[in-house]
Amino acid sequence: MPPDFATAICGRAQLQLPQFLTANSQNTWQEGPSWPMPGVNAFLVSALLFILNRTSMSVRACGLIIFRKLQELSSASAIEFLLLQTSYGSHHWTPPKGHVDPGEDDLQTALRETKEESGLDASQFTILEGFRKELNYTANGKPKTVVYWLAEMKDSNAEIKLSSEHKAFRWLSLSEACKLAEFLEMQSTLKEAHQFLCSKV
Repeated sequence: MPPDFATAICGRAQLQLPQFLTANSQNTWQEGPSWPMPGVNAFLVSALLFILNRTSMSVRACGLIIFRKLQELSSASAIEFLLLQTSYGSHHWTPPKGHVDPGEDDLQTALRETKEESGLDASQFTILEGFRKELNYTANGKPKTVVYWLAEMKDSNAEIKLSSEHKAFRWLSLSEACKLAEFLEMQSTLKEAHQFLCSKV
């Protein structure tokens, strides 16, 4: 990184342009002529920052797969999963989740996002030990990681309070949830969660 790079971004003085395209055969930095910051240099800096943002920044999100038991686990339909429908984009269905904020750990993010998106406080459910699922895929051209925990409702009739980010919610059996969850990764995660619960009987 050139010594004047930060200065150039701030709009001060001049930007030292590299000559590595023609003169640098050893991948080392060589300073070029000084050009005024306005005009071409400002465009080059903006373009470089845009490329760095698109190619190097990954996205991390966390959430909870929330379920309730309608009866003792005597059938597959005894377990229902909570899915929320987004009010934007393709209006897809997912469990409550969201991006990690600075200073948060993954579980803190999952709890905060669940509260914001569904109105459910941590006191209203129990997070089950032994289940943690990490999904890795590409979204909007960027690598994305989503981490889910499994949480059981204490009161199966607790009120769901949606935020403006969602327009509907449903409690669904595994088969119904997989039909609404259009992404294969999400379908697979729901099936793993269901299998985990059935193995605990």
